[in-house]
Amino acid sequence: MKSGIHPKQYRYVVFQDSSADFTFLSRSTVKTKDTIVWEDGKEYPLFKLDVSSASHPFYTGKQKILDSAGRVERFRRKYGLAAAE
Repeated sequence: MKSGIHPKQYRYVVFQDSSADFTFLSRSTVKTKDTIVWEDGKEYPLFKLDVSSASHPFYTGKQKILDSAGRVERFRRKYGLAAAE
């Protein structure tokens, strides 16, 4: 095995999604500079996220669905093409 490529510390880390005001505690090897006091009164490293399951459109149900059939019909009408049978 190569030396120096494996993470040094697998520990508990608090992940915080700032856009959804959502935090969770998990184990990770991510490097952090900030700390936070968790609900159990202990201090843990803090990693700030831009997107999590609480704010991602796929998980929140606010995902846009493209109307590809409508786009095809508009193209055919615009250029006078007959529908494929």
